Amino acid sequence: MINAIIFDFGDIFINLEKEKSIEEFKKLGLNGPNEELIAKNDLFEKGLISELQFIESFQKFIPNASLEEIIKAWNSIIGDFPLYRLEFLQMLSTRYRLFLLTNTDSIHINRFEHKVGMSFYTDFYRCFEKVYYSYEMGMRKPQPEIFSTILNKHDLSTKRTLFVDDKKENTDAAEALGIHVWNLQVGKEDVVNLFDQKHLPF
Repeated sequence: MINAIIFDFGDIFINLEKEKSIEEFKKLGLNGPNEELIAKNDLFEKGLISELQFIESFQKFIPNASLEEIIKAWNSIIGDFPLYRLEFLQMLSTRYRLFLLTNTDSIHINRFEHKVGMSFYTDFYRCFEKVYYSYEMGMRKPQPEIFSTILNKHDLSTKRTLFVDDKKENTDAAEALGIHVWNLQVGKEDVVNLFDQKHLPF
């Protein structure tokens, strides 16, 4: 039986508008992400470079864009957070130990908090025993160490822990450690249908 659930954030609770972000950057002259920017994002999500260093890395490719324009385009990925998902999470929090584990950065988290407001994000955070942001941990999924850190710190049993994420490389990494996983298919499945997953040991 499951007694702990570790959730991803983006496209699990809050909707991500990836195409919109790509379009916003195209307006600034950037035709999609490239290897250098992806590498910078990796460093930023591990907290290894500052917000300014990350945003300035875009100016190499779109020199005419201001820092404010780049931040706005970067944040355009942050979509809505349906209330019904928060209500489902609040129900879950009375029955399970819950944790949030997300690859993210300080800019996106600030945007999320500003967008939904203090009352909403406080209710959201209150559902979790602990919230884990990659940029605060110095590592990111799918590194096995990020899962081991949470398991060890909170004395969680892999056999009684479920990890929910929309990226298969992340659920594969967790599954390799013996954690139960649900690789949620965005657009086809919703986190509120958790108990409909017949393969999970609830």
